[in-house]
Amino acid sequence: MKLPKFRTGITGILLCTVTACVNIPPEAPALSTELGKRLVAIEAAHLTLLQKYFEQKRQQIDSFIDKEWVPTFAAEFFATPAIAAAWNTLVQENDPNQRLAFIVKLGPKLVARINQKRAELIDPIDALERSVEAKIRADYTQAKALNNSIGSFLLSAAEVAENRDRYLAMAGVPEAKVDKLIDNTDEAISDLLSKTQNAQQKADAAVQYLEKLKAIRNSL
Repeated sequence: MKLPKFRTGITGILLCTVTACVNIPPEAPALSTELGKRLVAIEAAHLTLLQKYFEQKRQQIDSFIDKEWVPTFAAEFFATPAIAAAWNTLVQENDPNQRLAFIVKLGPKLVARINQKRAELIDPIDALERSVEAKIRADYTQAKALNNSIGSFLLSAAEVAENRDRYLAMAGVPEAKVDKLIDNTDEAISDLLSKTQNAQQKADAAVQYLEKLKAIRNSL
């Protein structure tokens, strides 16, 4: 017996909805939600590890500057003829005030040069950290977005699958017929996806897809 038109419409909607999701296990949505929480926790741990790693690299650079570069730089600086001559004169004159004035005058220049070297070595590390952090955040954002999409689909799919038999029974569609309709719908969608290459083929496949769905609906 033919279904009333409103029942046919309901059944068609249900069939299109449950086509790819009748076998979704009820645990899947919960697992997806748990995965989302784990992704957030793993991202935070990953970023913390990243920060600690680059902080260690900065400390190593600071140590190199203080223990290796500064002594070498100072030795070379005071070995330049003009500075060496001025310093030797101050030593010979043995005037503490002049030596202090000399050091006070050169001090800011030495500090500026040291800071310049520190920036030369650390700025690239900072830039690299920002780039890696941005990449990590982007990757996790994409993963979380994908999981959210999958989770929403699974939740909806699980709910639909759970209530499918009850709704279809209300619509008056026997289970065996539903299985056949689902198979036909799967085939129609599969053909649509497999045949979409150029624009004309996409248009032709869409027409065939709609015709098959119409035939499926008419078979109710």
